[in-house]
Amino acid sequence: MDEADRIYLDHNATAPLRPEAFAAMAPYLREQHGNPSSPGWSGRLAKEAVVRARSEVADLIGAQPSEILFTSGATESIHQAILGALELSPDRPRVVSTAVEHPSTALLLERLEGRGVEVVRVPVDHEGRLDLGYLERALDKPAALLSLVWVNNETGVLSPVERAVGLAKEKGTLCHLDAAQAVGKIPVDARALPFDLLSFSAHKLGGPKGIGVLFVRKGVCLPPLFCGHQERGRRGGTENVAAIAGFGIAARLAASGLAERSRAVGRLRDRLEEEILLSLPDGAKVHGRQCPRVANTTSIQFGRIDGEELLARLEQRGIEASLGSACSSGGGEPSRILLAMGLSAQEAGATLRFSLGRETTIEEVERAARGIVEEASVLIKAQTGEGPVG
Repeated sequence: MDEADRIYLDHNATAPLRPEAFAAMAPYLREQHGNPSSPGWSGRLAKEAVVRARSEVADLIGAQPSEILFTSGATESIHQAILGALELSPDRPRVVSTAVEHPSTALLLERLEGRGVEVVRVPVDHEGRLDLGYLERALDKPAALLSLVWVNNETGVLSPVERAVGLAKEKGTLCHLDAAQAVGKIPVDARALPFDLLSFSAHKLGGPKGIGVLFVRKGVCLPPLFCGHQERGRRGGTENVAAIAGFGIAARLAASGLAERSRAVGRLRDRLEEEILLSLPDGAKVHGRQCPRVANTTSIQFGRIDGEELLARLEQRGIEASLGSACSSGGGEPSRILLAMGLSAQEAGATLRFSLGRETTIEEVERAARGIVEEASVLIKAQTGEGPVG
């Protein structure tokens, strides 16, 4: 199949690298090879690139440049936030989180439980809405940290972060937000929302892979994961200058026209859902549709068919989607997020995630909808005994 005929609907896994970001990276992969910590001219050029990008990323989320800590990605940022908060409060070995966190958070919390840390997972309802009453009760007992995903990576459902952050502040608990699927898609403003820690990655918004950010609010003295003098002693290791430069440009571009871009992508997402639901009125269901959601994401269950088989059939047609989080796909286990929403293992296994991006066109959406409906119809009929799998 010609590359131009492929339809990419997996932007939540990674967004295509913006050409402008690639161009910004190129000099630091070739002639401008300096180490930012070196005093010579090559080091100064590299340091200038890092300083410039730090300001661009800070502007995207309404932060001060000094509050931006570059990491290898959101996973490292999340780990530093959680482990650092526990180290800051050794007398409170307790973390409040949710039942629908990304694997990078969920798996770390499972490991910490095995080491004696108490982990409270706030439940959600069948649409993915957080139980705020449960959260409030959970924060009544002292905790080192509230760690909360802002936008669910599978369903796109938005957490009530304003209320959650407010509760954490009332209880004197540090608050970390996993904003990997939020930054660049919805407004994120550290000046308006008093979270203490915020993590995200460049590659979710058109930057390169292998570079992320941990926002650490001024006054929070978070211990480092890696010791060294770089990043003001907060993250040891020579800075990835090329990736940081690309991140800065991607952040600047993401900040431009955010509201208009979100509306345009939301219209395309809604069109995709409508076409599928109209064609499969009894065979398709959108999870979290009654909740506030990020504009680009939809999680659709197709009866009780084998989602992996549907995904493979779509791949043959040049339509790329996902069973859920790219970090958990391929494990053979149903989505823990959908299970937490009350779905059975079979229902979760029949669900695919489609995530759109700035490059997605109406022609791609309409072509994808036709392909999805055709392939899902074949499998639904075969599953109900109405026809063979073609």
